[in-house]
Amino acid sequence: MSKITQRSYPADTAQFLVQSGLTPLLARIYAARGILNPAQLDTDIKHLLPFSLLKNAEAMASLLADAIADKKKLLIVADYDADGATACTVGMRGLSALGARVEFIVPNRFEYGYGLTPEIVRLAKQSEPDILLTVDNGIASVEGVAEATRLGMQVLVTDHHLPGEALPDALCIVNPNQPGCNFPSKNLAGVGVMFYVLMALRAEMRARGAFTNNGVSPTPSPSPGGRGEPNLGNLLDLVALGTVADVVRLDDNNRILVQQGLQRIRHGRSCAGIQALLRVARRPAAQVTSYELGFIVGPRLNAAGRLEDMALGIRCLLTDDAAEADDIAAKLDALNHERRGIEADMQDSALATLNAFDPEDGFSLSLFNEDWHQGVIGILASRLKDKFHRPVIAFARSQTGELKGSGRSIAGLHLRDALDLVSKRHPHLILKFGGHAMAAGLSIREEHLHDFRVAFESVAQELLDADALVKTISTDGVLEANEFSLNIARDLQHQVWGQGFSEPLFEGDFRVQTQRIVGEKHLKLKLSSPAGNFDAIRFFSAEPAPDNIHAVYSLSVNEYNGNASLQLIVRHWSGD
Repeated sequence: MSKITQRSYPADTAQFLVQSGLTPLLARIYAARGILNPAQLDTDIKHLLPFSLLKNAEAMASLLADAIADKKKLLIVADYDADGATACTVGMRGLSALGARVEFIVPNRFEYGYGLTPEIVRLAKQSEPDILLTVDNGIASVEGVAEATRLGMQVLVTDHHLPGEALPDALCIVNPNQPGCNFPSKNLAGVGVMFYVLMALRAEMRARGAFTNNGVSPTPSPSPGGRGEPNLGNLLDLVALGTVADVVRLDDNNRILVQQGLQRIRHGRSCAGIQALLRVARRPAAQVTSYELGFIVGPRLNAAGRLEDMALGIRCLLTDDAAEADDIAAKLDALNHERRGIEADMQDSALATLNAFDPEDGFSLSLFNEDWHQGVIGILASRLKDKFHRPVIAFARSQTGELKGSGRSIAGLHLRDALDLVSKRHPHLILKFGGHAMAAGLSIREEHLHDFRVAFESVAQELLDADALVKTISTDGVLEANEFSLNIARDLQHQVWGQGFSEPLFEGDFRVQTQRIVGEKHLKLKLSSPAGNFDAIRFFSAEPAPDNIHAVYSLSVNEYNGNASLQLIVRHWSGD
């Protein structure tokens, strides 16, 4: 069951934006998304929040500068998702350009699980590093940091996840969500945190006179006989990819990072790996938007961590050799196809289990199947959450015999906080957990599955009300005839949309003139209304449309054989 509502917006703010030069349509779109001033839409890099506001960024920069000067060996400990892979690559490229001795290790999720565990610390020790540097993990690694200290290694933590009750006893922690950090953007992804640390480090080394001249080196590696100041802007394509793929909120600061990265990609200045991943997906770099990062490039990169080893994805992003990048991208593409097949089978089995499920029966879903793949349960949870509009946790059996769960939530239930409540009330149920408001992971013993399901349902019923269980589709209203415009579609396409700054959706009544299936799974339509006749498509749905529909849609630019035309992308409909 879904309901369609129009987004509200402050009329005075919209009027101010119109007076500032925006069209009435764009003014109401931006006002509904919290834009108070056109300056918030300026994504020039000069508007990026300064690193000095990020707690401990300058302290960590000093420690890293000392390590570089003393030729100490750094080992980056990465996470196995797209954010972790891009953060690792940004760290490797940036630190190398600044003269560091640096290598990386990424845990295999099936052998070591998430984060800086004592087991991964002991594996890291074999490389004999002086310092471990975590990216996109570490804030909850109390035991792992203690083990590193015992083994004689220092630990620097860069992370963005929410901290637990106790922080690890690391040498230094940079995390916008740690206690006492007043950084205005709490939504930095792991890759964004690493990028900020590099900006602070470059400034520290500049102050120490570490660069041979004041010029900026265009290359990611130090030049022979001296080191020019590296251009960290070269890393923004990776920052954009990790930020969008991790589905963090696109606040003003994150939109700057993403837009700057997209511009590099569109102008052919991205790393060889991103270019190769776009080529293998047959997507032209010049037309890349945040959609391609989140739904085309990101899943191919994530496939490595889900099915094999994220080291393959990191290698794709690290290489500067186009042929090597193409070869790795082809392997990642094949893994992604395999992942889709596994996901489809898992979804079929889940839906079969839920065939008689009435959404009114509960506020949550906790599911387990012994045949499910541990690397794909997160995607399965997301698909089921979208279908049933309930918080979902999908479990798979791990190599240790424990159940590994991946959860996705809906508005109104902060998933990490909900798991924290379960853990406090039933200390024996959850072995470990972590995450965000909308996504989290956990481990439980198989014999505790039923008790966990009951406990989680109880918390869900406590935190959610009946209204929260009705899926709401928010639109930006009805378009006037003159707003069905190719130019408006282009303007919207080049803005950064995503989590917390959602792509504009519109609604209206249409008559279906013709419809046909294309590509075996998409519905191509011709629609008419008093505003005119329009080409439209509904992706991944072959369900025929009724003669008259009330549609929710977005405007898009359809490029075909060198010609551009307006196309409506139908997201939802109701009708006779």
